[in-house]
Amino acid sequence: MEADAPALIVAIEQSALGAAIRQSTWVYAAANIGHILGLATFAGSVAVLDLRLLGIFGATRPMDVLVPARRAAVLAFFVMLLTGSILFIADASHVALNPVFQIKAALIVLALGNAALLGRLAMREADYMPAHVPFSARVRLAAGLSIAVWLTVAAAGRLIAYV
Repeated sequence: MEADAPALIVAIEQSALGAAIRQSTWVYAAANIGHILGLATFAGSVAVLDLRLLGIFGATRPMDVLVPARRAAVLAFFVMLLTGSILFIADASHVALNPVFQIKAALIVLALGNAALLGRLAMREADYMPAHVPFSARVRLAAGLSIAVWLTVAAAGRLIAYV
């Protein structure tokens, strides 16, 4: 436990749930594996979605790619949110004060804001868009930003253990 951690964070870590996670042989390991599997699914889904918005897979009607990729990304994000919460609770005071975790959290907020904007813009354009028609420059820019920010979030997540 970190002495400088806010009381709420310390309370989360010292809760019965935090103790149970730390004392379990399997919970933390299962959450870690689940988080990595969620990350792989999320990264693949977002990559397919953003690459289609950038013009890759252009021979396919956009909605045929965007709808299933978005659905998979949302599901994988919730898996990562659940498993990430378990990992956080087990060591909340240390993780909350970690500057890499703080950067990761800020980047997630940025990426989710971009995803909300991108979702509205892209779905509006894609609704009746045939194959081989490019998205607007602002959709392509937001898709490129999406890929860059989510890759940075994943890298930050892996670096948390080393700081």
